[in-house]
Amino acid sequence: MGTANMDLSGIRIIDAHMHQWDPFRTPRNFSALAKLLRLLPVPVDVAKRLAPRRDREFVGDPVAYLHPYLPFDYRADAGNAPIETVAHIEVEWSEQGPFGKVGETTWVAGLPLRSAPRLGAILAGGDPAAPEFAALLDAHMAASSLVRGIRAEVAHHPDRGVRSFTDDDAALTSKEFLNGFAQLAERSLSFEAWVYSHAIPDVTALAERFPEVPIVLNHLGTPVGIFGAVGKHTGTNPGLRRQLLVRWRDDLTALATRPNVVAKVSGLMMPILGHPVPRRGVATPVPELLDRIGPLVGHALDVFGADRLLWGSNFPVDKPITSIANSIEAVAAAVTDHGGGKRELEQIFRTTAQRVYRIAETSDRGAGPTP
Repeated sequence: MGTANMDLSGIRIIDAHMHQWDPFRTPRNFSALAKLLRLLPVPVDVAKRLAPRRDREFVGDPVAYLHPYLPFDYRADAGNAPIETVAHIEVEWSEQGPFGKVGETTWVAGLPLRSAPRLGAILAGGDPAAPEFAALLDAHMAASSLVRGIRAEVAHHPDRGVRSFTDDDAALTSKEFLNGFAQLAERSLSFEAWVYSHAIPDVTALAERFPEVPIVLNHLGTPVGIFGAVGKHTGTNPGLRRQLLVRWRDDLTALATRPNVVAKVSGLMMPILGHPVPRRGVATPVPELLDRIGPLVGHALDVFGADRLLWGSNFPVDKPITSIANSIEAVAAAVTDHGGGKRELEQIFRTTAQRVYRIAETSDRGAGPTP
């Protein structure tokens, strides 16, 4: 496989999955740890060894979580990549109360993301099972006209050695969740489904039950351990990884039959997939990334088609493994090696996200709408 024939020239990329945070000035689940380590004279690598293994394996390198990650940092990481627009995805906002998550929307809408790149969409936080979910959606939409959907913390893994974000292994199927989910359709909002791969069938069932709600599968379903051992027993040998790949392929194929679902080619460089973590500041070379992610991207392209795939950097979560430039190049090469051309690259890196998140064109590429 190679990158010689891929053509990204002229494509004004939309990064459909990025995060911003400031653990010192905003409430995050990791804010207390960041503040503590700022006060204590403990080197980050020493602190890392003291953390639970499941947290170490999830983050790969905790540096990004212990410092603010703001527009300047993202722009520095993007470098010369032609990223015109970004979609911000909720990330562990911990403000309490039924409307606490609105604080993140208000904060993100106020960030200096008006050009190079501009903020084109906000995917806010919320739990459809919560009693005040409908009112929360209205509050998010009042806080910013860029709100396009919500993401809930529903990722759960049966391996107790893998970090879960809920204790409920059936979060997507509870009566309360399903009752609240209908509120998204009433407001023309989408749902960001981030699950670990064994729960992809739950996303399929959700899509069947609510065909009027657009659903975006984050990170191609995050097949934990597909590249190497993580947790207590996940991906610990080639046979288990092969079983994981086969199940992932079958479940993704079934999900793709639901026309209201699109899939994000993002998060494929998350450490939790089993990537070896290189030395801090060193990005995994593109050929190595391509060898790993190529079969995943190729299958997703087969079953969804380029018009139902969209790319996201997932920065800074993917930063311990790759750079934004290498992520773009590896995904583009995987698409090209699988027979995709300029049209498919344009869809994956721009037009699918533009359609799904209703991102308006701008006549002046240096300006964007006021959030």
